[in-house]
Amino acid sequence: MIRQTAAILALGLLAAPLAAQAAETVAMLDVHNARCELCPLIVKAALGRVKGVESVEVGKPNSAGDMTANVVFDDAMTKSADLVKAVADRGYPTQIAKEMPTAEIAKMKPMQ
Repeated sequence: MIRQTAAILALGLLAAPLAAQAAETVAMLDVHNARCELCPLIVKAALGRVKGVESVEVGKPNSAGDMTANVVFDDAMTKSADLVKAVADRGYPTQIAKEMPTAEIAKMKPMQ
């Protein structure tokens, strides 16, 4: 029993650094060619299907068909390139406008 407990604790200590490396990240995507009313829904659904995505907010497209998508994801499960690919595979050219860990956002001071 003591050996089993020690083995479980040892595994927990070995896995702890892996868990510490995972971080929640926010990516802001610039999405193009979104010229219909369904485009935001299509983009949101595509991003929501990516493993590790926790939340998605998609703005309305402007007159040029450009819009922004904000995605919160677990960077241990997916990368921003996977987000870009998911949207591009639906026919919307996309690039990362900005990306940062949510921990950095929490440290930012609000504008006054």
